[in-house]
Parts: sequence; structure tokens; C-alpha cells
Amino acid sequence: LPTSIRNLFSLEKLDLSFNKFSGEFPWSTGNFSSLKLLDLRSCSFWGKVPHSIGNFTRLQFLYLGLNNFSGDILGSIGNLRSLEVIHIANGTIELDVLLTCWKNLEVLGLSLNRLSVLTKATSNTTSQKIQYIGLRSCNLTKFPNFLENQSHLVVLDLSDNKIQGKVPKWLLDPNMHNLNALNLSHNLLTGFDQHPVLLPGNIGDLVTFDLSSNNLQGPLPVPPLGTVNYLASNNSLTGEIPSWICNLNILESLVLSHNNLSGLLPQCLGNFSDELSVLDLQRNNFFGTIPNTFIKESRLGVIDLSHNLFQGRIPRSLINCSKLEFLSLGNNQISDTFPSWLGTLPKLNVLILRSNIFYGVIEEPRTGCGFSKLRIIDLSNNRFTGKLPSKSFLCWNAMKIVNTSELRYLQDVLSSKGRMMTYKKIPDILAGIILSNNRFVGAIPASIANLKGLQLTFLEFFNVSDNYLTGPIPQGKQFATFDNTSFDGNSGLCGKPLSKGCESGEAATNEDHTEGSEESLFSGASDWKIILTGYAGGLVAGLVLGFNFSTGIIGWILEKLGTQRKATRRRRRRRD
Repeated sequence: LPTSIRNLFSLEKLDLSFNKFSGEFPWSTGNFSSLKLLDLRSCSFWGKVPHSIGNFTRLQFLYLGLNNFSGDILGSIGNLRSLEVIHIANGTIELDVLLTCWKNLEVLGLSLNRLSVLTKATSNTTSQKIQYIGLRSCNLTKFPNFLENQSHLVVLDLSDNKIQGKVPKWLLDPNMHNLNALNLSHNLLTGFDQHPVLLPGNIGDLVTFDLSSNNLQGPLPVPPLGTVNYLASNNSLTGEIPSWICNLNILESLVLSHNNLSGLLPQCLGNFSDELSVLDLQRNNFFGTIPNTFIKESRLGVIDLSHNLFQGRIPRSLINCSKLEFLSLGNNQISDTFPSWLGTLPKLNVLILRSNIFYGVIEEPRTGCGFSKLRIIDLSNNRFTGKLPSKSFLCWNAMKIVNTSELRYLQDVLSSKGRMMTYKKIPDILAGIILSNNRFVGAIPASIANLKGLQLTFLEFFNVSDNYLTGPIPQGKQFATFDNTSFDGNSGLCGKPLSKGCESGEAATNEDHTEGSEESLFSGASDWKIILTGYAGGLVAGLVLGFNFSTGIIGWILEKLGTQRKATRRRRRRRD
């Protein structure tokens, strides 16, 4: 940045935010005395902020965050009594004295700082006009006292701290009626000082609550009717999902995974909100049948009910969820035949039915093709019988990407009053077929060789172990990297990579003669490190404010990896 900028003596607004400057900012005593707005966010400036910044007494808006400034950034900033907005995202700040000076403050953004002596300032000595407070990752251990009676608060972000104990009554006060975003996630909270727990907020506004990743106990807190995102995963919450959930008719995300919730699901769960896009109830103790109430107008893109105690059949009304991309019902007690009718869903990418009581033959499609967008299917640990569905493999066109120009990212983007978030962002270059531990018979279909067009693959996994398959394993580039674990437990199989050779006339003919640099669709266990790296790069979860969502795909991958390793160890012990 040229030093001549210091000569602009009458400058009132200087906004250089989100550029690629470098070096030190040309501070100079007195030359910016007319400034009302200074925005240097995300500019890569470095060096010390001089005490002379305290001479910019007309300054109302100060943004210094996302730079590499050092020193006592706020040493003289107490003189800036006209400040309405302050955003500083690094440094050590003793905030008590400063809060008593900024009587006009409306926005306080100090996330990612090392704050000290913060809890002594009271609401009687600080601004009563604050609407936004961002104190994420500030090493807080208590709720700051100055928050009490901040009745104008619209956004409060205290996530990623070390706040212990219970949520105080004053934070749940009905006077906090302007609040439309409360983020208390990733702390050490154990409960609430008030019962029943009624979360604050304005019925007429769009409201987001993130209570996830704490140690909260007891029943679910009751949100206001205007709630859009209700996030309470990774706690120790108990009880049922109450009937009040049926009144949240603009809810977009309901994430209650990894708790101790139980009981039957409310019958309204599939139709209480036309806006619901994410339903994540995995790893609880829900039982009974899944409500058969999903409506045609459904916007559901993600449904994860895995790791519960559900029984009965898959609800046929899921056919109405035309926007569904991710469906995980694994690790329940569902007893049903293969849901071939789900193949008509135009966007379904991930189908996980593992570890249930699915049974019967997987019928070949009579007309047309189903599951054309499918990239990951896990049917392991069930009771499927009959031959592998060779025609179905031909229909899975999403596993036949020919070149990198066709690659894109699947994502479910939600919008809440201008705030964008992405629940899951799944690279198109993921592919996996897991059919292990069933009762399939016959040969591995030659049609598997048609799934060969991928040039870049982060997950190429194929597992048919522990079935009753027979005959030669298809050979060629796709199968060259498989290890024995993909085929173990099928005494009738022969050919590479197994040590058992095929007899004459039995040799596989499924050679892959495709030229070029294409890699196989399925590789062995050695590629798990690649998928974990590749998937993490493609995963985006969270709101601008730092709201966190569960990552079902990552959990599924880790679970498969652990299962595979355990199975390998068991087989090795048997061989020994």
C-alpha cells in the first residue's frame, strides 16, 4: 500500500477489506483524524498498531480482523468513544475498561482473541445498544457479566470456548426477544438454570440455535416458533422428541444426533415443515417404526436415522422426497426387502442400509434404470439372497464419469435470512459398493467392469466378502488393486487376488482394455487414507457464525474402516 495514502487528510471512509496487500499499514499520527470508517479486514497487513490510533476520535466503524497485527492493539482504543462497530480477530484484550468507554457500541466482534478480565464488566457500565456479539474461541470460562440485560441482542456467538456449568436464567429471559442466532456450541455446559427450558427469540424472526458439542443433560429445550435451525448434537440429552416440534413449521434443519434421546418419533416428523432440508437423528435410542408421513412438497435433502432401534419397513412415503440426496438407515432393526422403488428419486447419491434385517433377492429393473445418481451404496450385514444384480450395475451412471470436466460437488445449501450454510459437500469422485456379509450366490457380474470411466477417484471401494459367491473374479485394471479382504469368506471364488487359481475353462474373461490413464473404480483398504484426506477437502459444514453439523459420510467411512480391520484380524486369527 503506498505511503502517500497518509496525505488524504480529509478522508472519512477507508475500506480496503478482502484484498491481497502485504507489508505494514502506513499509520501516521493525526493524518486520519477525520476517519469515521476504517476497514482493513483480510488484507494480510502485519506489524504493530500504534497508540496513535487513539487519535482517530471520530471513528465509528473499526475492522482490523484477519490480519497479522501485533502488539497492544487496543492500548489506546478506549479514547474512541464514538465507536459503534469493532471487529478485531487477533490479539490479547483486557476488555473491561474498554466496554465502559464504548457507550454507543452496536457490534462487538472479537472472535479468536485471548481475552482476560472479561467477566467483571457489568451491564450497568456498558453499552445497552449492542446487537451483535462475536466471542468465538476467546478462552472464556464463564458467561461474561456484561451480557446480562442486553435486550437488543440479535446475534450472540460464544462457541468454541471453555464455558462451564449451566446456562444462566438471564440468557433465557423473554426480554431477549430480538435474538435470532444463539451459538453456544463446543463448550462444557451441563444444563440450564431454568426449567422448563424456553429458548429466547422473536416469533416473527428466523432463529438459529446451536447447542451442539456440550455436556447438556435433561430434555430438549423448547425453541420459539420462528426457529429455522435447531442444532443440539453431541450432548447427553434424554427423553422423547416433544409434540411442540410439530409447531415449528418453518424449520429447515433438525440435528439431534449423538444423544440419549428415546421413544417413538412424532407422526408429524415428515410433514410438519415444508422447509425441512436436514433431518439428523443418528445415534440415539429411538424405536418403533419410522413415520410414513413424508409429503410431496418435501425439501428434505439429508435424512440420517442410523444407529437407533427402528423396526418395521422403510416408509413408502419417502418416494415423495424428490430432493433427497443422502439417506442413511444403517444399524437399526428394519425388516424389509430391497427398496428398489427409491431408484426413482432423481438426486439420491448415498444409500446406507447396513446392519439391519433386509432380506430377499434384489430384483433387476424390468424397465428403464434406477439409482442413476447413486455413488455410494452400503447393504452389508443383512440377509439379502440371490445373485448380484448385474443390470443394476449398468444403471449406476454416476459411477461412470469419463473425464474431469464432468466432476462437480454435490451440496445441499441452505439459506437463513441471508446466512448461507452447507450441510454436506460430497465430491462426485466418491464411489463405493459394500455388499459384504449377506447371502448372495453366483458369480460376480461382468457388468462391474463397466464402472471404469473414473480418471480421479478418492474412494474406490468394492467389498463382497462373506457371501456364497462362486466362479472367477473379474480381472483387469479395476480389480488389479484389490486385496483378499474384498472377497474373503466366499469359498467358491477363484482367481487374483486370491491364492486359489481357477481351473481351465473357468478363467475370467472380463479384461479391461481401456487405454489412457484411467484408474480403477474400486481399490483395496490401502486407499482409505486417500479417501479420508480427499473427503475432508471436499467437506464443508457450518454457518458463517461457526454452526457445526454432523458429518455422516465421514462417520460411515470410519465405521467401514474399523469393521474391515476387525474382520481382517479375525480371519488372520482363524488362518493361524
